[in-house]
Amino acid sequence: MHISKWSAVLAVFFPAVLIAQDASSYRCTLGDNVRRVEILSEPGVSVPCEVHYYKDTEAPGEQQVLWSAQSEVGYCEARTREFVEKLTEWGWACEAGDPAMPAEDTGDEMLGDEPSPPELQTD
Repeated sequence: MHISKWSAVLAVFFPAVLIAQDASSYRCTLGDNVRRVEILSEPGVSVPCEVHYYKDTEAPGEQQVLWSAQSEVGYCEARTREFVEKLTEWGWACEAGDPAMPAEDTGDEMLGDEPSPPELQTD
């Protein structure tokens, strides 16, 4: 019971900590640029979920929510796989892994011609 109380306190004051514990992540690189795609959900459940997209070297600290699902199990996973496949088609080298820390900012900004991610969609 004591753990439940702490979980409730954490969920109220630090919801991102609990959500991030159960994330699936891909790290993609193209030259010196690094992108991450992560599925965030509460521990032990697959929905609700959100797919977050990070441009670690071009826009450090910024993120976009590409998709979210409230009830459709597998929705975030399917959208993430499709998006990572698109990044690979555009020349990015992607690897699955644990949620990664953002890439170090080297101060060098590279502008690319790759398309922007799709517009936000929900199930």
